Amino acid sequence: MEDNKELKVIDLGLIIKRIWARKKLFLIVIPIVFLLSCAYILCIPRYYTSSLSLAPEMAGSGSGMGGTLGSLASSFGIDLGNMETTDAINPLLYPDLMDDNGFVMGLSKVRVKSMDGAIDCSYYEYIDKKQEMPWWGETVAKIKGWLAPKAEPRKGADGESNPYFLTKKQDDVISSIKNNIAIAVDKKTGVISISVEAQDPLICKSVADSVKERLQIFITNYRTNKARIDAEYYKKLADNAKKDYEKSRRKYGSYADANTDVVLESLKAEQNDLENDMQLKYNTYTSLTTQYQAAAAKIQERTPAFTLIKGASVPVKPAGPKRMVFVLGMCFLAIIVLSLYSLKDILIKD
Repeated sequence: MEDNKELKVIDLGLIIKRIWARKKLFLIVIPIVFLLSCAYILCIPRYYTSSLSLAPEMAGSGSGMGGTLGSLASSFGIDLGNMETTDAINPLLYPDLMDDNGFVMGLSKVRVKSMDGAIDCSYYEYIDKKQEMPWWGETVAKIKGWLAPKAEPRKGADGESNPYFLTKKQDDVISSIKNNIAIAVDKKTGVISISVEAQDPLICKSVADSVKERLQIFITNYRTNKARIDAEYYKKLADNAKKDYEKSRRKYGSYADANTDVVLESLKAEQNDLENDMQLKYNTYTSLTTQYQAAAAKIQERTPAFTLIKGASVPVKPAGPKRMVFVLGMCFLAIIVLSLYSLKDILIKD
């Protein structure tokens, strides 16, 4: 049995005729869509974007896998240097810092200043009170402010706001900061890219630099944390050993001064015991001092070096919104909708 296939032919002449018959509708709707699109997009504040690239020294990079194997892995986008790092926090996890309220709350305290000097406040206050909004956004914000229950910021033990116990208002501001800042790590090269969005070009650049500095501090503190703990531990032991040695030395000196001309072997033996005890404590003190110095040197060894590949600059042109693209897109969408409306009888019949 053969299937009967009915071949349908598109009549372009009929389509053009139907659309042309509705030309008055097009002439009315398209200008209205154009004007409404212009009115809408002009109310949306423009924003700027500033970005930078940073290359941190990888832990254990001195003993990385080189040669043919490293080159072969690199061709598949795999960095063996990153894989053999001794860090518990893989560099690919650095972007997740923007999900941590504690890290973001630290950024909110950064002082920012606008290009014209009219704004000079903390980044938190800038996001909370200094942001431009469309008129309907301001109306909605006022209504939410009236309806929202009043809540005092929750303080931690040090008197600062608790980043992990926020009010609704604080959470909204922190969420806005998270949306404005993006951190990305290239899997192949390990280069960290930081991008910041703001309504003022100078603030945009300032926040990008602040994110870079705080990220460097975080990485440095993490990499040197174990070495700093070891240095503090050995310093404490060395200080205690020094006190014990000085106490033993004073005791030996007093005993030796008081028994200078003695001939009794028992007194000489006791003096020898005190001298040996003093020498033992001195050896312990010098040994711990050497270990402390080695631990202190380890801090410098573990401190990573950072190479700024691309610095953040003050943007000249806004990154968005793309006003012309939006208006043309809305007009094109209106033409598509009107065309489908004009051809609805043909489409339904088919």
